[in-house]
Amino acid sequence: MTNILQLNNVRKSFGAVVVADDLTFDLPEGQALGIIGPNGAGKTSMFNLITGMLSADSGQITFDGADITRTSAAKRCRAGLARSFQVPQPFSGMTVFENALVAATQAAGLDGKPADDYCLDVIEQTGLMAKANVPAGKLTLLERKRLELTRALCAKPKLLLLDEIAGGLTEAECHSLVETITNIHKSGVSIVWIEHVVHALLAVVDRLIVIDFGKKIAEGEPTAIMKSAEVQEIYLGIEADA
Repeated sequence: MTNILQLNNVRKSFGAVVVADDLTFDLPEGQALGIIGPNGAGKTSMFNLITGMLSADSGQITFDGADITRTSAAKRCRAGLARSFQVPQPFSGMTVFENALVAATQAAGLDGKPADDYCLDVIEQTGLMAKANVPAGKLTLLERKRLELTRALCAKPKLLLLDEIAGGLTEAECHSLVETITNIHKSGVSIVWIEHVVHALLAVVDRLIVIDFGKKIAEGEPTAIMKSAEVQEIYLGIEADA
């Protein structure tokens, strides 16, 4: 199976603080990979390294068969790497549709009616059609999370990076969002998902990686990983279905 993403001995530090400690893993095309770890473990820094918001000190990042270690964030996005942010960052004064259109035109390279039609299809998929003409600044938290997902999908990603997209949601909202992400995964989009809401993560991902202090400490089948004594110690007793 072809790998859509590979990290080989990727390292990044800020003085004495190491946020990526020889990180090595791969993601086969079409797979969903979950990333867990305590606060400050280096998970979001890893996303920043993958997307080009941070530059690696050493190591190699390969995406869709190409070495992107020194490629700009903009070029990575246009090549098919898209992400959501832990704290939604929409253009607050623009509508849901306008936010989506920015991604479709600037990242996916669409224009005119094809761009409009594609955005409307994604907005329907993410459950925001009723809010398409509402300014992003007036959306609820769940709706802003869905808009983060919408904007990422409108970039036509080959790989979708989700950063704690279920955080802060009610149980019902979380289940609804998981259903949407499951459908996206079933459509063939590869996913890497950082999440503290572990039961949401386990409902979608095929594999799980645990990171602590920037270092990978466990990798494998999600249920088996969550039963690991080392993982349970890191999470101070948090269980997968908590």
